[in-house]
Amino acid sequence: MKESSLGITPALADAVLARALRHGGDYAEIFAEDRSSLSVRLDDARLEEVSSGIDQGASIRLVKGPTTSFGYVDALDEEALLRLADRLSASVKGASALPASVKVVQLRPRPEAGVRPASVETTTKADILRAVDAAARGRSAEVRQVAAGYSEGRQRIWVAGSRGTFANDDRTRVVLSVNVVAQRGGVIQTGHETLAGTLGFELFDGGAPVRVALEATEKALVMLDAQPSPSGRMPVVLANGFGGVLFHEACGHGLEADFIVKKTSIWEGRRGEKVAESFVTALDDGVTPGMWGSNAIDDEGTPTEATVVIEEGVLTGYLTDILRGEKLGLASTGNGRRQSFRHLPYPRMTNTYFARGTIVAADLIADTPRAFYAKSLSGGQVDPATGDFVFGVSEGYLIEGGRIGPAVRGATLIGNGAEVLRSIDVIADDLEIKAGMCGKEGQAVPVGTGQPTLRIRELTVGGTAV
Repeated sequence: MKESSLGITPALADAVLARALRHGGDYAEIFAEDRSSLSVRLDDARLEEVSSGIDQGASIRLVKGPTTSFGYVDALDEEALLRLADRLSASVKGASALPASVKVVQLRPRPEAGVRPASVETTTKADILRAVDAAARGRSAEVRQVAAGYSEGRQRIWVAGSRGTFANDDRTRVVLSVNVVAQRGGVIQTGHETLAGTLGFELFDGGAPVRVALEATEKALVMLDAQPSPSGRMPVVLANGFGGVLFHEACGHGLEADFIVKKTSIWEGRRGEKVAESFVTALDDGVTPGMWGSNAIDDEGTPTEATVVIEEGVLTGYLTDILRGEKLGLASTGNGRRQSFRHLPYPRMTNTYFARGTIVAADLIADTPRAFYAKSLSGGQVDPATGDFVFGVSEGYLIEGGRIGPAVRGATLIGNGAEVLRSIDVIADDLEIKAGMCGKEGQAVPVGTGQPTLRIRELTVGGTAV
């Protein structure tokens, strides 16, 4: 058997899995990865950093009852993988458990990157960052600082499991982030915006980088006029896009199957229960091409899907990987994800959002006499066991008489995920998905968070107004 020129072959996977299971085991899996990356950073019109890297390796997971043995090697050759399999199999005592011969999983066709980022000169990428800097500074003399970053990555993976599956994926992601600082007198405000996708360099066509720069700049400038936020219980309108962070954190993590198995989630045992109004539907969508958290397969080789977790107000599902799904008597939903071959997979979200409503967002606002309008959320804290959360608001306004009025600063949203779901009373039709990184078990993976504009009947707003 010869070493594969790239990745692993089904024949090599068969040999490694058989070696891993020669002393027994319930399940074995091999995950191989080849990754390349490039990042460019511009700070105050100066090119501060250009870095690139290549990483390659594979891991083996061996499961016996409640015990998982795991190891990895920084290589993809047959000898290294068989040595690792031998080392892991030594931890299991029993009769040989022969794996099923792996068969390649047939996946639905998916679009490839239109322009491979690696084919574009680094100078072109640096020029984009310079254009971003110039656009932000040209918008106002009150702009004091601009930081812009570009990064690209191509990750090719091969996954084989002892139950007979072999699948591979080729993932290209690009991202542009812009951070703008504006100052007026002693007041300093920051605006941040990101453009990202599981796409090629075509993401930046049509002047997209400059639009992102101006959006970030506008956020900083608007907040220079912001007044201290009021506090108390009041209606809250969450804008589309970044407003989806609240659902991701306050509800989504609690729907991940490891929390359900450990009975540390507020949603454990509640499938089939009505948790929201009948017009509320929510999904975790790992399959739609182009979105930041989308892949053809998850990191266990399961084809991704659009999993409906709340359908017409009823809690219908959890986000599962292979092992936790089995413990719950459920099939994997394609949510087994890991940061790299050096990490174990866990149930993780992909692109999580509320489905579109039927009302136009402008009509929703016009129908709101008074409310707090959260256009963008920042960091916060959430307890998955209770759903209690506190989120900072990076860009907020007051709605007065059905119109978006003055900007306010220093606001926080305080509440409970289950409370928020029950309190949504209208959803608009302007769905937008934003990109971010989600941390869990010391691992970061790309996720999309989003929603249409929606209104919550009442929520506690923490403010700074005296």
